[in-house]
Amino acid sequence: MSAGSCSYYSKLWLRNSQFGMRGLTNYSLSCCVNSLLQTLSATWELADILEKWATADLKLDGRNVPLQLKKVLAAMRSDLPQPAPHRDFLNCLDRNYIRLNIQHDADEVFLSILNLLQQQVNDKDLALEIQNLYKISVETQLQCLECNTVQTRSTYLVSLPLHIKEDHNSLENCMVSFFEHQELKGANSCFCSRCGTRTPSRQGVKLHSLPQILCIQLKRFRNTSGSTRKLDCTVTFPETFNFSTFLQDAFSANFSQGDCRYSLYAVVVHCGCAGSGHYTAYVRNRLSEQWYYADDSHVQQCCWKDVEETYGGRYRATAYMLMYRREGTTT
Repeated sequence: MSAGSCSYYSKLWLRNSQFGMRGLTNYSLSCCVNSLLQTLSATWELADILEKWATADLKLDGRNVPLQLKKVLAAMRSDLPQPAPHRDFLNCLDRNYIRLNIQHDADEVFLSILNLLQQQVNDKDLALEIQNLYKISVETQLQCLECNTVQTRSTYLVSLPLHIKEDHNSLENCMVSFFEHQELKGANSCFCSRCGTRTPSRQGVKLHSLPQILCIQLKRFRNTSGSTRKLDCTVTFPETFNFSTFLQDAFSANFSQGDCRYSLYAVVVHCGCAGSGHYTAYVRNRLSEQWYYADDSHVQQCCWKDVEETYGGRYRATAYMLMYRREGTTT
Protein backbone atom coordinates (compact mmCIF):
# COMPACT_ATOMS: atom_id res chain seq x y z
CA MET A 1 0.00 0.00 0.00
CA SER A 2 1.45 3.37 -0.96
CA ALA A 3 2.16 6.00 1.68
CA GLY A 4 -0.66 8.44 2.21
CA SER A 5 -3.36 6.06 0.98
CA CYS A 6 -6.02 4.29 3.04
CA SER A 7 -8.33 1.51 2.00
CA TYR A 8 -11.97 1.33 2.99
CA TYR A 9 -11.25 -0.77 6.08
CA SER A 10 -8.36 1.43 7.19
CA LYS A 11 -10.60 4.50 7.01
CA LEU A 12 -13.28 2.70 9.01
CA TRP A 13 -10.71 1.86 11.67
CA LEU A 14 -9.49 5.47 11.84
CA ARG A 15 -13.02 6.86 12.07
CA ASN A 16 -14.44 4.38 14.56
CA SER A 17 -11.31 4.21 16.72
CA GLN A 18 -12.49 7.45 18.29
CA PHE A 19 -15.34 5.46 19.84
CA GLY A 20 -13.24 2.56 21.16
CA MET A 21 -13.85 -1.07 20.29
CA ARG A 22 -16.71 -3.53 20.02
CA GLY A 23 -16.77 -6.51 22.32
CA LEU A 24 -17.65 -10.10 21.43
CA THR A 25 -20.13 -12.33 23.25
CA ASN A 26 -18.68 -15.50 24.76
CA TYR A 27 -20.41 -18.48 23.13
CA SER A 28 -19.44 -21.98 24.24
CA LEU A 29 -15.92 -21.23 25.54
CA SER A 30 -15.19 -18.83 22.67
CA CYS A 31 -12.95 -16.50 24.72
CA CYS A 32 -9.88 -17.84 22.87
CA VAL A 33 -11.30 -16.95 19.45
CA ASN A 34 -12.73 -13.68 20.80
CA SER A 35 -9.27 -12.55 21.94
CA LEU A 36 -7.70 -13.51 18.62
CA LEU A 37 -10.43 -11.62 16.73
CA GLN A 38 -9.58 -8.49 18.70
CA THR A 39 -5.94 -8.78 17.62
CA LEU A 40 -6.93 -9.51 14.01
CA SER A 41 -9.24 -6.49 14.04
CA ALA A 42 -6.30 -4.36 15.18
CA THR A 43 -4.20 -5.85 12.36
CA TRP A 44 -5.64 -3.47 9.79
CA GLU A 45 -3.25 -4.78 7.11
CA LEU A 46 -5.06 -8.12 7.10
CA ALA A 47 -8.47 -6.46 6.75
CA ASP A 48 -7.09 -4.41 3.85
CA ILE A 49 -6.03 -7.59 2.05
CA LEU A 50 -9.42 -9.23 2.59
CA GLU A 51 -11.16 -6.04 1.43
CA LYS A 52 -9.39 -6.37 -1.94
CA TRP A 53 -10.67 -9.92 -2.32
CA ALA A 54 -13.57 -10.07 -4.80
CA THR A 55 -16.24 -12.13 -3.03
CA ALA A 56 -19.36 -10.92 -4.85
CA ASP A 57 -19.51 -14.04 -7.03
CA LEU A 58 -18.88 -16.46 -4.18
CA LYS A 59 -21.78 -18.52 -2.98
CA LEU A 60 -22.79 -18.19 0.66
CA ASP A 61 -20.32 -20.63 2.13
CA GLY A 62 -20.47 -21.49 5.81
CA ARG A 63 -17.12 -23.30 5.56
CA ASN A 64 -15.07 -20.46 4.07
CA VAL A 65 -13.03 -18.92 6.91
CA PRO A 66 -11.69 -15.84 5.05
CA LEU A 67 -15.19 -14.95 3.85
CA GLN A 68 -16.61 -15.16 7.36
CA LEU A 69 -13.60 -13.35 8.83
CA LYS A 70 -14.02 -10.51 6.33
CA LYS A 71 -17.62 -10.12 7.52
CA VAL A 72 -16.85 -10.17 11.23
CA LEU A 73 -13.95 -7.72 10.92
CA ALA A 74 -16.25 -5.30 9.10
CA ALA A 75 -18.80 -5.68 11.90
CA MET A 76 -16.16 -5.04 14.55
CA ARG A 77 -15.25 -1.76 12.86
CA SER A 78 -18.83 -0.48 12.77
CA ASP A 79 -19.86 2.23 15.20
CA LEU A 80 -22.37 0.32 17.33
CA PRO A 81 -22.41 -0.11 21.11
CA GLN A 82 -23.49 -3.76 21.30
CA PRO A 83 -21.12 -6.72 20.81
CA ALA A 84 -20.27 -7.51 17.21
CA PRO A 85 -22.09 -10.56 15.76
CA HIS A 86 -19.70 -13.43 15.14
CA ARG A 87 -21.67 -16.67 15.54
CA ASP A 88 -21.27 -17.41 11.81
CA PHE A 89 -17.50 -17.16 12.16
CA LEU A 90 -17.46 -19.49 15.17
CA ASN A 91 -19.67 -22.01 13.35
CA CYS A 92 -17.38 -21.74 10.33
CA LEU A 93 -14.36 -22.61 12.46
CA ASP A 94 -16.29 -25.55 13.90
CA ARG A 95 -16.96 -26.84 10.39
CA ASN A 96 -13.19 -26.62 9.79
CA TYR A 97 -12.50 -28.77 12.87
CA ILE A 98 -11.72 -25.94 15.30
CA ARG A 99 -14.45 -27.21 17.57
CA LEU A 100 -16.74 -25.21 19.83
CA ASN A 101 -17.37 -26.17 23.45
CA ILE A 102 -13.77 -27.18 24.22
CA GLN A 103 -10.68 -25.43 25.58
CA HIS A 104 -8.24 -24.30 22.90
CA ASP A 105 -4.66 -23.11 22.78
CA ALA A 106 -4.65 -19.57 21.34
CA ASP A 107 -1.43 -19.98 19.36
CA GLU A 108 -2.66 -23.22 17.76
CA VAL A 109 -5.98 -21.61 16.79
CA PHE A 110 -4.14 -18.57 15.42
CA LEU A 111 -1.91 -20.74 13.21
CA SER A 112 -4.93 -22.77 12.06
CA ILE A 113 -6.80 -19.60 11.07
CA LEU A 114 -3.81 -18.33 9.08
CA ASN A 115 -3.49 -21.67 7.29
CA LEU A 116 -7.20 -21.67 6.43
CA LEU A 117 -7.01 -18.10 5.15
CA GLN A 118 -4.20 -19.02 2.76
CA GLN A 119 -5.93 -22.22 1.64
CA GLN A 120 -9.43 -20.83 1.15
CA VAL A 121 -8.76 -17.44 -0.48
CA ASN A 122 -9.21 -18.28 -4.16
CA ASP A 123 -6.89 -15.46 -5.26
CA LYS A 124 -3.31 -16.79 -5.11
CA ASP A 125 -1.75 -13.33 -5.04
CA LEU A 126 -3.83 -12.27 -2.06
CA ALA A 127 -3.19 -15.58 -0.30
CA LEU A 128 0.54 -14.88 -0.74
CA GLU A 129 0.06 -11.38 0.67
CA ILE A 130 -1.50 -12.88 3.80
CA GLN A 131 1.43 -15.27 4.18
CA ASN A 132 4.00 -12.52 3.61
CA LEU A 133 2.34 -10.28 6.21
CA TYR A 134 3.51 -12.68 8.96
CA LYS A 135 6.36 -14.50 7.21
CA ILE A 136 9.65 -14.80 9.14
CA SER A 137 12.17 -16.18 6.65
CA VAL A 138 14.95 -18.18 8.31
CA GLU A 139 17.82 -20.47 7.43
CA THR A 140 18.48 -23.47 9.66
CA GLN A 141 22.03 -24.75 9.87
CA LEU A 142 22.95 -28.21 11.14
CA GLN A 143 26.63 -29.02 11.62
CA CYS A 144 27.80 -32.58 12.32
CA LEU A 145 30.29 -32.48 15.19
CA GLU A 146 32.00 -35.64 13.90
CA CYS A 147 32.81 -34.66 10.30
CA ASN A 148 31.87 -30.93 10.34
CA THR A 149 29.46 -31.31 7.41
CA VAL A 150 26.97 -28.43 7.41
CA GLN A 151 23.43 -28.83 6.10
CA THR A 152 21.36 -25.70 5.47
CA ARG A 153 17.68 -25.33 4.75
CA SER A 154 15.60 -22.24 4.05
CA THR A 155 12.15 -22.16 5.57
CA TYR A 156 9.75 -19.76 7.26
CA LEU A 157 7.68 -19.28 10.39
CA VAL A 158 4.54 -17.21 10.92
CA SER A 159 4.94 -17.15 14.70
CA LEU A 160 8.14 -17.03 16.72
CA PRO A 161 7.93 -19.61 19.56
CA LEU A 162 10.16 -18.52 22.44
CA HIS A 163 11.20 -20.87 25.22
CA ILE A 164 11.09 -19.30 28.67
CA LYS A 165 12.92 -20.19 31.87
CA GLU A 166 11.18 -20.87 35.14
CA ASP A 167 12.33 -17.63 36.73
CA HIS A 168 12.72 -14.08 35.39
CA ASN A 169 12.85 -13.61 31.61
CA SER A 170 13.03 -10.70 29.21
CA LEU A 171 11.79 -10.77 25.64
CA GLU A 172 15.21 -9.74 24.37
CA ASN A 173 17.00 -12.56 26.21
CA CYS A 174 14.43 -15.11 25.00
CA MET A 175 15.05 -14.00 21.43
CA VAL A 176 18.81 -14.20 21.83
CA SER A 177 18.44 -17.75 23.19
CA PHE A 178 16.23 -18.74 20.24
CA PHE A 179 18.95 -17.80 17.75
CA GLU A 180 21.88 -19.21 19.74
CA HIS A 181 23.55 -22.41 18.54
CA GLN A 182 22.40 -25.50 20.38
CA GLU A 183 24.18 -28.82 20.67
CA LEU A 184 22.06 -31.88 19.94
CA LYS A 185 23.37 -35.02 21.57
CA GLY A 186 22.17 -38.42 22.72
CA ALA A 187 18.50 -38.97 21.90
CA ASN A 188 18.46 -35.58 20.15
CA SER A 189 21.29 -36.45 17.74
CA CYS A 190 20.54 -35.97 14.04
CA PHE A 191 21.30 -38.18 11.05
CA CYS A 192 24.42 -37.19 9.10
CA SER A 193 24.36 -38.37 5.48
CA ARG A 194 28.15 -38.32 5.26
CA CYS A 195 28.69 -40.35 8.43
CA GLY A 196 25.70 -42.57 7.64
CA THR A 197 24.47 -42.52 11.23
CA ARG A 198 23.06 -40.28 13.96
CA THR A 199 25.78 -38.04 15.32
CA PRO A 200 26.07 -35.14 17.79
CA SER A 201 25.29 -31.91 15.97
CA ARG A 202 25.21 -28.15 16.42
CA GLN A 203 22.03 -26.40 15.26
CA GLY A 204 21.55 -22.71 14.56
CA VAL A 205 18.95 -20.39 13.03
CA LYS A 206 19.66 -17.30 10.94
CA LEU A 207 17.22 -14.59 9.89
CA HIS A 208 16.72 -13.92 6.17
CA SER A 209 13.93 -11.36 6.57
CA LEU A 210 11.46 -10.00 9.09
CA PRO A 211 7.72 -9.54 8.55
CA GLN A 212 5.48 -6.53 8.78
CA ILE A 213 3.56 -8.22 11.60
CA LEU A 214 5.71 -10.14 14.07
CA CYS A 215 3.76 -12.65 16.16
CA ILE A 216 5.55 -14.04 19.22
CA GLN A 217 4.42 -16.98 21.33
CA LEU A 218 5.72 -17.17 24.90
CA LYS A 219 5.83 -20.92 25.51
CA ARG A 220 4.21 -20.96 28.95
CA PHE A 221 2.76 -24.47 28.68
CA ARG A 222 5.15 -27.34 29.33
CA ASN A 223 4.59 -31.08 29.16
CA THR A 224 6.10 -32.99 32.09
CA SER A 225 5.56 -36.70 32.75
CA GLY A 226 2.49 -36.83 30.53
CA SER A 227 0.78 -33.77 32.03
CA THR A 228 0.73 -30.12 31.01
CA ARG A 229 1.49 -27.31 33.41
CA LYS A 230 1.61 -23.56 32.98
CA LEU A 231 4.62 -21.39 33.81
CA ASP A 232 3.54 -18.19 35.56
CA CYS A 233 7.09 -16.84 35.70
CA THR A 234 7.86 -13.26 34.69
CA VAL A 235 8.52 -12.33 31.06
CA THR A 236 9.06 -8.61 30.54
CA PHE A 237 8.51 -7.12 27.09
CA PRO A 238 8.84 -3.56 25.76
CA GLU A 239 6.39 -1.40 23.84
CA THR A 240 9.08 -0.91 21.19
CA PHE A 241 12.32 -2.67 20.33
CA ASN A 242 14.92 -2.82 17.58
CA PHE A 243 16.18 -6.19 16.35
CA SER A 244 19.45 -4.70 15.14
CA THR A 245 20.48 -3.59 18.65
CA PHE A 246 20.70 -7.08 20.14
CA LEU A 247 20.35 -9.65 17.34
CA GLN A 248 22.97 -8.67 14.77
CA ASP A 249 24.58 -12.10 15.04
CA ALA A 250 21.25 -13.71 14.09
CA PHE A 251 21.12 -12.06 10.65
CA SER A 252 22.14 -14.15 7.66
CA ALA A 253 24.59 -12.86 5.06
CA ASN A 254 21.63 -12.21 2.74
CA PHE A 255 19.73 -10.11 5.27
CA SER A 256 19.29 -6.66 3.72
CA GLN A 257 16.27 -5.24 5.51
CA GLY A 258 16.78 -1.69 6.72
CA ASP A 259 14.23 -0.97 9.44
CA CYS A 260 14.10 -3.55 12.24
CA ARG A 261 12.14 -1.46 14.75
CA TYR A 262 8.85 -2.84 16.06
CA SER A 263 5.98 -1.49 18.15
CA LEU A 264 3.63 -3.63 20.25
CA TYR A 265 -0.04 -3.30 19.31
CA ALA A 266 -1.76 -6.39 20.78
CA VAL A 267 -1.32 -8.91 23.60
CA VAL A 268 -3.30 -12.14 24.05
CA VAL A 269 -3.52 -12.92 27.77
CA HIS A 270 -4.20 -16.21 29.55
CA CYS A 271 -5.37 -16.49 33.14
CA GLY A 272 -5.85 -19.71 35.05
CA CYS A 273 -4.04 -23.03 34.86
CA ALA A 274 -3.16 -25.29 31.94
CA GLY A 275 -6.27 -27.42 32.27
CA SER A 276 -8.73 -24.56 32.42
CA GLY A 277 -8.47 -20.85 31.96
CA HIS A 278 -9.70 -17.73 30.23
CA TYR A 279 -8.33 -15.57 27.41
CA THR A 280 -8.53 -11.78 27.13
CA ALA A 281 -6.69 -9.23 24.98
CA TYR A 282 -5.08 -5.83 25.12
CA VAL A 283 -5.02 -3.87 21.85
CA ARG A 284 -3.66 -0.43 21.05
CA ASN A 285 -5.76 2.07 19.14
CA ARG A 286 -4.13 2.94 15.85
CA LEU A 287 -5.06 6.62 15.86
CA SER A 288 -4.86 7.69 19.50
CA GLU A 289 -2.28 5.10 20.69
CA GLN A 290 -4.72 4.43 23.55
CA TRP A 291 -4.65 0.90 24.99
CA TYR A 292 -7.92 -1.02 25.39
CA TYR A 293 -8.71 -4.15 27.34
CA ALA A 294 -11.18 -6.65 25.84
CA ASP A 295 -12.71 -9.36 28.01
CA ASP A 296 -15.32 -10.91 25.70
CA SER A 297 -18.21 -8.42 25.51
CA HIS A 298 -16.66 -6.06 28.06
CA VAL A 299 -14.25 -3.45 26.65
CA GLN A 300 -12.60 -0.60 28.52
CA GLN A 301 -9.79 1.89 28.15
CA CYS A 302 -6.58 1.11 29.98
CA CYS A 303 -2.92 2.13 29.97
CA TRP A 304 0.52 0.65 29.43
CA LYS A 305 0.89 -0.03 33.17
CA ASP A 306 -2.12 -2.35 32.90
CA VAL A 307 -0.41 -4.23 30.07
CA GLU A 308 2.73 -4.54 32.19
CA GLU A 309 0.69 -6.43 34.78
CA THR A 310 0.67 -9.36 32.32
CA TYR A 311 4.44 -9.84 32.62
CA GLY A 312 3.65 -12.71 34.98
CA GLY A 313 3.70 -13.80 38.58
CA ARG A 314 1.77 -16.28 40.66
CA TYR A 315 -2.02 -16.03 40.33
CA ARG A 316 -1.71 -13.32 37.67
CA ALA A 317 -3.03 -13.17 34.15
CA THR A 318 -0.02 -13.67 31.88
CA ALA A 319 0.86 -12.56 28.36
CA TYR A 320 0.89 -15.54 26.00
CA MET A 321 1.04 -14.02 22.51
CA LEU A 322 2.56 -10.68 21.50
CA MET A 323 1.79 -8.86 18.23
CA TYR A 324 4.35 -6.33 17.03
CA ARG A 325 4.12 -4.11 13.94
CA ARG A 326 7.22 -2.98 12.07
CA GLU A 327 7.52 0.77 12.42
CA GLY A 328 7.10 2.94 9.34
CA THR A 329 4.26 0.78 7.93
CA THR A 330 1.23 2.85 8.96
CA THR A 331 -0.75 4.75 6.34
